Amino acid sequence: MIDGFKHQGLRKEMIANIRAKGINDAQVLDAMQAIPRHFFLDKAFLEFAYVDKAFPIAAGQTISQPYTVAYQTHLLHVQRGDKILEIGTGSGYQTSVLCAMGAKVFSIERQRELFDKTKKLFELHLPYKPKLFYGDGFKGQIAFAPYDKIIVTCGAPSIPQALLEQLRIGGVLVCPTGVDVQIMTTVIKQSATKYETIELGSFKFVPMLQNKA
Repeated sequence: MIDGFKHQGLRKEMIANIRAKGINDAQVLDAMQAIPRHFFLDKAFLEFAYVDKAFPIAAGQTISQPYTVAYQTHLLHVQRGDKILEIGTGSGYQTSVLCAMGAKVFSIERQRELFDKTKKLFELHLPYKPKLFYGDGFKGQIAFAPYDKIIVTCGAPSIPQALLEQLRIGGVLVCPTGVDVQIMTTVIKQSATKYETIELGSFKFVPMLQNKA
């Protein structure tokens, strides 16, 4: 895979566009500037890799638009060394952004076709080494809990209880919640039973799926 001057220039334009929409987190923008988004798209969409839109990837799923990736990542307040659980590996783009920021990423994908495709992409073409799992994101990944941060990259009808339980006290969870349109929701775990919930803007995500072994 090639990341040429043209791609790098288009990424600069993409970052400028995200910044113009209000995302000024230098750590997030630097990570996204470093990652070739065109690596994560099918050939039919390569020409549009740096347009601020979501595109189909496989198994009826999409790669989120760059602004949405930046917005969710900014809400996490990622610190180097954070242990982050990602629900919905998808293309691996969001996973890579978190890795580039120095996080230790544990990511679950529910679609076998997409899991196999993305796992191969990381093994053959990317410098990052997240731990990838095929399974039900509603259940989280208790073996490596608790997590400093949890990010859900698909629309959940509500925040799964298992994810709240696997978040450390003081940790942050970011999840779009709702059925037809999702509200970006941030949850800060204040104690074993107490949470602060903040509801932000409206977004449109593919639905979170469950009950597939």
